[in-house]
Amino acid sequence: MKIIGNILWWIFGGLEAAIGYFTGSFALFCTIIGIPIALQTFKLGLLCLWPFGSRVEQSDTPPGCISIPLNILWLIFGGLWACLVHLIFGMILCITIIGIPFGRQHFKMAGLVLAPFGKDVILKF
Repeated sequence: MKIIGNILWWIFGGLEAAIGYFTGSFALFCTIIGIPIALQTFKLGLLCLWPFGSRVEQSDTPPGCISIPLNILWLIFGGLWACLVHLIFGMILCITIIGIPFGRQHFKMAGLVLAPFGKDVILKF
């Protein structure tokens, strides 16, 4: 079922969203100061590419003093808007019974987009 869900996800917009996250990640990798943020957008792209069967967990490493300020900057400069977009799409998809699994994936992504620093994406194929 995970494979079918991921294929349907790709067809109906997931692949385009993942490409958008990867493109933004590549653009941020071109700058020195953007590399930590690029790693987080790459993580979001991976989750957007394989949402079914993946899970988001707290990182095992100690968060350190940098993750909280970076999460605040992330929230101010785009994380809040991305979270709202995923929440809106999740609510729209949950209107129908068929869309509920896809809406749940949007809610999972909204949680990661809100504060990506200090979290890991575990992919299961």
